[in-house]
Amino acid sequence: MAFEDVYVPDTSVIIERTLSRLLEEGKLRGRIVIPRILIKFFDQKAVEGSAIGMLGLQELARIRDLAERGLAIVEVIDDGVRERAVDQRLVDLIVREVASKIGGKVITHNELQMLACKAFGIDVLYLKPRIEERLWFEKYMDSETLSLHLKEGAPIRAKKGKPGAWELVTVDNRILSREELELLIEDILSYVKAGNGSIEVERPGSMIVQLKDYRIVIVMPPIGNGYEITIAKPIVKLRLEDYNLPEKLIRRLEERAEGILIAGAPGMGKTTFAQALAEYYSRKGKIVKTIEAPRDMRLPPTISQYSKAFASPGELHDILLLSRPDYTVFDEMRNDEDFKIYIDLRLAGIGMIGVVHATSPIDAIQRFLNRVDLGMVPSIIDTVIFIDRGRVAKVYDISMTVKLPTGLREAELARPVVEVRDFLTGELEYEIYTFGEQTVVVPVKKIQKDVIKERILDIVKKALPYADVEIEGQHVILSVPRMLYTSAINKKVRKLRRRLEKLGFEMEVKLV
Repeated sequence: MAFEDVYVPDTSVIIERTLSRLLEEGKLRGRIVIPRILIKFFDQKAVEGSAIGMLGLQELARIRDLAERGLAIVEVIDDGVRERAVDQRLVDLIVREVASKIGGKVITHNELQMLACKAFGIDVLYLKPRIEERLWFEKYMDSETLSLHLKEGAPIRAKKGKPGAWELVTVDNRILSREELELLIEDILSYVKAGNGSIEVERPGSMIVQLKDYRIVIVMPPIGNGYEITIAKPIVKLRLEDYNLPEKLIRRLEERAEGILIAGAPGMGKTTFAQALAEYYSRKGKIVKTIEAPRDMRLPPTISQYSKAFASPGELHDILLLSRPDYTVFDEMRNDEDFKIYIDLRLAGIGMIGVVHATSPIDAIQRFLNRVDLGMVPSIIDTVIFIDRGRVAKVYDISMTVKLPTGLREAELARPVVEVRDFLTGELEYEIYTFGEQTVVVPVKKIQKDVIKERILDIVKKALPYADVEIEGQHVILSVPRMLYTSAINKKVRKLRRRLEKLGFEMEVKLV
């Protein structure tokens, strides 16, 4: 290939290591002009712990080595930029200006950069990103693989199975080197640049990428003690009908549920269920939108998916408030700002489906208690769905009433109480109320058991004050001194047994 003599590379060809490859293959000859801001950009990124920064500096060093071998002439020029912090758009703008000034040709993989150069009348060499059909890790992602774990200095391991029932296995005993992981990061970023994914979050020392169906978490020093890449892919895509939910719950979701929490431990299938519910509402003719970070739900085009990483909480709030969706799925709610968006939009009348980490369904409700007044909780949350091992394990109904809390006896202690009931059975499981300056969450079953136990002890002690009493579940064991067991005592025992049987308890008498 014959090219012009003077070339100015932009960030895209440096990140993808294209320039060094062209020089080594003899497809590019001439003078390579590198604006100082290009080096400064990658140096700044590397200091911040970014993989892009490290890859860029390595490529620039490689180009310098090739120049020393006589494969190119490399010149670093002062571009006149003195800003302390520079971003990629500014760098690519300066690249165009330098190329225009010296009569050089911009080399780029970026289609927007190519169009801008043509618009300004700047010579440009546009190289389509070179994309492999498959990334090498994909051979390990079979139908049973939940996630793949790649770590510098360790073998390749994978979680295999299904949510809540998986095992960690070694799928390749070869030890991964830092260079292999750096090259994989480069390939991943090439896919992203080609429009096959997006960088959802980039921070010093870490990056979260959504690449097709893969959610990729990259961790580098100084956060980690080495390079580490975790690749997760949903192995199933379910419809709501696949969960075989009771008809009563389906009616609830269709008619009344508008403040929904989907809770569960990590990896139990919360997002899979939220995805199925979002798709179900969309099929029912509802306008559904999502807030995700990263955007890894697999949803039809009718559902708009917004990234929390690319918009401020205020922007997301305004977009959703003004566009008025019927339901918004928030996957996942982690910090105060996330909960505030959920609360504000729900109080504005928008149906909300929030996904939260919780080890029990009541824990999901408790995460709201220090963020809103207790009396507002039922207006914000009406249904809690707890997911365990990929199935719906518990559903709670949330309501408010004024009553004497369970376990309290004085009528003047009646107060507003949030009742948490098992939705399918109607059984009251928790009461939430304020006592003094504290908000208390009371497990009603335990309180009721304690109250019943006290009542049993009171009944027995009134009839047989000298008997020792043990209560094991629904079984009451009386230990009575043999010398005191007369016919009169026997009559009391028979009467006591009948009374306890009415309360659902069996009684056993031991003579000691």
